[in-house]
Amino acid sequence: MEGDFIKITGWLKPLSWLYGLGVRMRNAMFDIGILKSCSYDIPVIAVGNITVGGTGKTPHVEYLIRLLQNRFKVAVLSRGYKRKTKGFRVAGSDDTSKTVGDEPFQMKSKFRNIVVAVDKNRRRGITLLENGEGTDGVDVVILDDAFQHRYVKPGINILLVDYHRLIIYDTLLPAGRLREPLSGKNRADIVIITKCPKDLKPMEFRVITKQMNLYPYQQLFFTMLDYDPLRPLLDTKGKSIPLESLQADCHVLLLTGIASPQQMTLDLKPYTKNIHPMAFGDHHDFTPRDVENINTAFAALPQPRVIITTDKDAARLETVEGLSMEVRKAIYALPVKIRFLLCQQEVFDDYIAGYVMKNSRNSTLAKARK
Repeated sequence: MEGDFIKITGWLKPLSWLYGLGVRMRNAMFDIGILKSCSYDIPVIAVGNITVGGTGKTPHVEYLIRLLQNRFKVAVLSRGYKRKTKGFRVAGSDDTSKTVGDEPFQMKSKFRNIVVAVDKNRRRGITLLENGEGTDGVDVVILDDAFQHRYVKPGINILLVDYHRLIIYDTLLPAGRLREPLSGKNRADIVIITKCPKDLKPMEFRVITKQMNLYPYQQLFFTMLDYDPLRPLLDTKGKSIPLESLQADCHVLLLTGIASPQQMTLDLKPYTKNIHPMAFGDHHDFTPRDVENINTAFAALPQPRVIITTDKDAARLETVEGLSMEVRKAIYALPVKIRFLLCQQEVFDDYIAGYVMKNSRNSTLAKARK
């Protein structure tokens, strides 16, 4: 059910009050103009959340890429969390997860024809992309994990909310997982409830819609996770495997380094009950000790057995040394997509594409000539 993964530590609530005071002061300085937000001449779409932990940002960014890439020159700008480089960088063919971060590397690997750039300073990054520094120029910039980056004023602000961690039930850090008060949702143009069960009942839609208490200018959507066939990660001779072909008695070592792997576990249970989670922290860098533990854990599983990991973890595991031959042959990445519920996809697509078309460079030039 919704909110079932939320845990609140009551004795930390006084610290949450102090934390909230600081966040409210920061937001107030942006609201009254002491701190400045910059707007841009090209379309900018921000995707993010107000909670600690994963809400499915990367699959939703990838959905936007698929929606726009055939009509516009798309750029994704990310912070490049945990990368070993600094400053503005456009991902190239020689880059790895260490030079641009695992999520930007994952997106560049999937979408060769788009621009993927990283810069902690989002304003500088957008300006350089807008002016064609290191690129051929772009028509639209998608900001990954930038809902709280208020120095940029996007044309569309998309807030993602995990169905299992609904912000209406949560509280501020450190007692809960909110990074800012619930009122932060008011900045969103679009709110998406992510990771919904595919059999979500109509009554739940209505209840959540009422509880979210959005303004008339805000649109609410619901999405679920969907999966492509498993793809071999390190075995060059391996073939993709549909989830439906997993044997019911197959033992799965579910290897994850993401913030919220619980939904993935739930989604795999219809295919096999023998799931053995091996979870690491978000953006985890696998050490030699981790590799040894992975080899040992997999060897201890009964046959038939397989290792399933995420696309994001695959970006880091591809360069890890020391995995046993058995592990290398048995490890598969599970590509994640999103699917809209309630037949909302067309409405969402039209809203996004219409905004980009209306505010694209060509549209701006056409208006200037009149």
